[in-house]
Amino acid sequence: MTEPAPNDPLALADVDLTDLDRFTDGVTPWRMFHTLRHQDPVHWQPEPSPNSGFWALTRHEDIVRVDRDPETFTSTRFVNLEELDDDQIKKRASILELDGVRHRALRGLLQRQFGQTVIGGYTDFLRGLTARTLDAALAQKSFDFVANVSADFPINVLARLLDVPPEDNQRLIQWGNRIIGHTDPDYADVLLHSAASERYRDLPFRSPAAVEVFAYGRELARQRRGGAGTDLISRLVNETPRDGIPLSPQDFDNYFLLLVVAGNETTRHTISHAMLALIQHPDELDRLRRDPALIPGAVEEFLRWASPVYHFRRTASRDVALGGKRIRQGDKVVMWFASGNRDEKVFENPYAFDTTRTAIDHVTFGKGSPHLCLGNLLARTEVRVMFEELIPRLADIRLTGDVPRVRSNFVNGIKRLPVEVTLA
Repeated sequence: MTEPAPNDPLALADVDLTDLDRFTDGVTPWRMFHTLRHQDPVHWQPEPSPNSGFWALTRHEDIVRVDRDPETFTSTRFVNLEELDDDQIKKRASILELDGVRHRALRGLLQRQFGQTVIGGYTDFLRGLTARTLDAALAQKSFDFVANVSADFPINVLARLLDVPPEDNQRLIQWGNRIIGHTDPDYADVLLHSAASERYRDLPFRSPAAVEVFAYGRELARQRRGGAGTDLISRLVNETPRDGIPLSPQDFDNYFLLLVVAGNETTRHTISHAMLALIQHPDELDRLRRDPALIPGAVEEFLRWASPVYHFRRTASRDVALGGKRIRQGDKVVMWFASGNRDEKVFENPYAFDTTRTAIDHVTFGKGSPHLCLGNLLARTEVRVMFEELIPRLADIRLTGDVPRVRSNFVNGIKRLPVEVTLA
């Protein structure tokens, strides 16, 4: 039986963006997004209790509009689908759940560290790290690409930025899995919305792993406070935000946890999806092998194709019209970035993986938003260096097993990517 294509028709009545099991086959999410873009691009999606439903935005133009307007569509009521009371928001808010002056001030603490000058200075380090990662992985000939390459590499970069020992890498990876994978039984200590998760309602993602991350970060803060270090932890504990309000202990906890999660997950899943796409499209892999100068441009196609984060949420701060629908104050409004990255009005033949595609106006990191991903340049550089180093080494690479996906409608993740390689 032929597998359905991402743009095969799916009845609107069959669309359910809250059914996490539909996000595990690599096809159904794209079919749902395709249907919504064409039939109901500002779609009311009911949710199971305790949530109350949300507006699903699936067109590129609507996503960009909302992402650029924090006054109308605020992040301060939380940016994931979970609905929190005021006390929970106060305890769990990170830089992601702030707008305006305070958001800019906290972002400014580390903005320079993720800018062109600093990231450019990491290139030699990244190449050396990539070479070591690939030497170890490719020597095995048959291995899990996720565990040995796409998870291993960015976590080593994060360890460098945090100035923590490489022997802590596996803990950092596992914490990220347990926190972001809070809806996947293979990862979660406690599944989101289960009765047991009420015990952890004040923790990020309701994950017990957050307690361990907080303890680890606090010890690093204790060691770095008052020192002259230039790592990310030292800057958080020794510099005052430009609004003059020091980070509270809770601010530090939530900022540090965000670094641990975001510093690993997005790049990891982009590399995994890009490698899978190149395996499934060998002509594109051959094209990049013949002309490595195409790789920097191909990175933008990798990011569009991978769409490692399915969505982010905002909340309407006033009644507003959008896409012919009346959105009420307090309604959740969810930007499905993955769908925006397949919008036919923006991308010609969007279901084609084309490493020579130009003018790739993807929304993977946000677009023109105050919440544009702080680490987007680092992620781009990591992905570029990885494939510049990897592709010339490969004569052939092929799948040797199934490719299971993370059970999540938030992170578009690949759990395992079993491969066998022939070296050039």
